[in-house]
Amino acid sequence: MRKAIGVDLGGSHVTAGVVGEDGKITSQHERDIEDRSVATVVSLIEVVVREALGKIKNGDLAGIGLGSPGNVDLADGSVRYSPNFGWENVPLGALLRERFGTVPVHVANDARCATLGEHAFGVGRGTADFVLLTLGTGIGGGIVSGGKLLIGNKAGAGEFGHQQIRPTDGFICGCGKIGCFEAQASGTGLIRHAFAVAPSFPRSTLLTKNPEKFGSKLIRKAAQAGDGHGLAAWKNFTADLALGLANVIACVNPETIALGGGVSSAGDFMLAAVRSRVDELTTMVPKGTTKIVIAELGNDAGQVGAATMAFRGGLA
Repeated sequence: MRKAIGVDLGGSHVTAGVVGEDGKITSQHERDIEDRSVATVVSLIEVVVREALGKIKNGDLAGIGLGSPGNVDLADGSVRYSPNFGWENVPLGALLRERFGTVPVHVANDARCATLGEHAFGVGRGTADFVLLTLGTGIGGGIVSGGKLLIGNKAGAGEFGHQQIRPTDGFICGCGKIGCFEAQASGTGLIRHAFAVAPSFPRSTLLTKNPEKFGSKLIRKAAQAGDGHGLAAWKNFTADLALGLANVIACVNPETIALGGGVSSAGDFMLAAVRSRVDELTTMVPKGTTKIVIAELGNDAGQVGAATMAFRGGLA
């Protein structure tokens, strides 16, 4: 069986997986990212890819695929803009090809790679019209229509996180706009909701009792345990999540929306909060006809999708 290397470049770490044509990962290699300079990140990518190459027999390698945050030029693999890394016009594809010679290298947006992986080998298998939303520090995503991944004019189709859902009273997004879906309904958004409602809970210790572990997971667990402050933050967060999902249904009308990323670990607790509200907000297609589910591949989706891109010779 042929193998491909799928690389998932994240804000805090980079992981390279050896992936078979069946979508199974046979080995993974990871390094933390503490310095986001181009030179350092490219060096770390090279380290994990070379470790992965050591697990593949001669002649079995189909290529290397890499999913990067930001807008990527699919023709040459350059990163036009990545706010998380502070990159502009970085020739990432060319830099990697210099290091790996004749091995084919393909670079695309990380969320689009994850969508490809989840559609080919995860919960989206067999679904013609499918959307993946990755809920983490931000919100990424991708669209499959008629069985094909949508790319867009400049490879930007699926940037759901930057639709404005609270343009007058929302949180300021990293992109500079007010009330983006990402600012309201990502893991960062949940934290912001917890701070926003804190004055109503003057005796709450939610924001102070475990400062070294503070994050969206702590707030979600507090909500699940019935903590009033956590529940109030969770209610506002899931209301914004449902609003964004209803917008996705109105614009794309998929059969299935899969929720991935770290925040989706809330599982049924999240689904119970958003499904009924999404139905209330859905008007132009029959209510309840879009399934909202938790993604299957978890953190592996990006690697599987990037490898799938390498097998196919490109993202499209």
